[in-house]
Amino acid sequence: MKPFDPSAHALSVNRRAFLTQSAYGLGGIALALLQNKLSAGPGAAGQLPPAWSGALREAHLPVRAKRVIFLCMAGGPSQFETFDWKPQLKALDGQPFPESFTKGQQLAQLQNAVLKARGSFTEFKKHGQAGIEVSELFPHIAGMADDLCVIRSMQTEQINHDTAHAFMNTGSIIKGRPSMGSWLLYGLGAETQDLPGFIVLNSQGKFGLQPISARQWSSGVLPSRFQGIQFQSRGDAVHYVGNPEGVCQSTQRQVIDEVRRMNGLLADETRDPEIATRIAQYELAFKMQTSVPELTDFKNESQAMLNLYGINEPGDGSFASNCLLARRLAERGVRMIQLYHRSWDHHSDLVPGMKGGAKEVDQATAALIKDLRQRGMLDDTLILWGGEFGRTPMSQGTGRDHHILGYSLFLAGGGVKAGTVYGSTDELGYRAVENVVNVHDLHATMLALLGIDHHRLNTKYQGLDVRLTGIAGEVVNGIMA
Repeated sequence: MKPFDPSAHALSVNRRAFLTQSAYGLGGIALALLQNKLSAGPGAAGQLPPAWSGALREAHLPVRAKRVIFLCMAGGPSQFETFDWKPQLKALDGQPFPESFTKGQQLAQLQNAVLKARGSFTEFKKHGQAGIEVSELFPHIAGMADDLCVIRSMQTEQINHDTAHAFMNTGSIIKGRPSMGSWLLYGLGAETQDLPGFIVLNSQGKFGLQPISARQWSSGVLPSRFQGIQFQSRGDAVHYVGNPEGVCQSTQRQVIDEVRRMNGLLADETRDPEIATRIAQYELAFKMQTSVPELTDFKNESQAMLNLYGINEPGDGSFASNCLLARRLAERGVRMIQLYHRSWDHHSDLVPGMKGGAKEVDQATAALIKDLRQRGMLDDTLILWGGEFGRTPMSQGTGRDHHILGYSLFLAGGGVKAGTVYGSTDELGYRAVENVVNVHDLHATMLALLGIDHHRLNTKYQGLDVRLTGIAGEVVNGIMA
């Protein structure tokens, strides 16, 4: 392989190459301007500081949360078996669902079908000082009722899984939009130099599995150093994290330094933000050879702590093990931690599916809240628990179909109003009718809790301001402490 020759590279940029590359127009210019911004500071062009300090130099709003843990219940758990008790729906169980609710409405797979009401198969009880009604399937989460802020009036715009996930994560169904974790890392920077600032973990149950696309944690039009990094839930968290035989740490350091020097030369010529990413990622990968094995070694966790989370075997790929790993990531300064649990797409087998999914996540979710609180971290850690949409109050065989007009999720910690229920659906749970919260509102509120005005966190792309909330979104002050 020939060494990089800057002079030869400059001569290679002929008229045809110039015209070809110019086709990218304003998008290329915008990325070049962003690269200038990322490269500003001491050192050679294209060399980023060891830790990205964030595009925002100061907070727009009071900072209540420093990090986010998103417990993503992939597939869309039923609100009628979780947090939205509807006695009138249960009384109507098995009878025709009133046409006045559904006429002219978008349904997923129940379009033009005979619609029959389906009441909850579970019982609900009131918990905590506020008497929050929680399904009996979630006794551990119910025990944390005084820490929860339950939103029962969520709405989304997308009725299919992939686009609904994209909308929940990026605020758009357009491919190439940055995910919320990428926005946080870009805007606020990283509090760790030894781990990625945005990490994704995945687990699955026995029922209702729904595929998850990696574009849900993409950095989109932002440089790729801000994308989420998926850690493996079983075995080595990162493949090839150790050095090959015969390669010592000092030799590895020399290789990294030389690669950095060569990439720096290329960055001087091209001002390509992806070269800056390459420089930063080589350095991060070197540091992760030490930080990742220590992160995933649970030997310092007591048996009592493992029992609290319900962990049978650390690193077994379970949601419980991932929750404990999430706490360890939060302790080490990771900005965004996203745990996908694929277990909630119950078009059929609703009863065993909901029972199984609840058993898989209930204890560990409550343990994570309790663990963060006893470590003094809950106040500045925002937890979000929920899916991409809800399920219909009508039956679909032995299950429920997708539903977007009213569903539930909850938040905890990070400046939210604990022990509260916000919003409500109608008497049959078909539509959110009071204090409606859409996904853009949720994003705007989450950013506000992190000290960010959602109108002011943006990047230029093809002449437009790109934002997580687009041109919509209102902060929901009613759920903020």
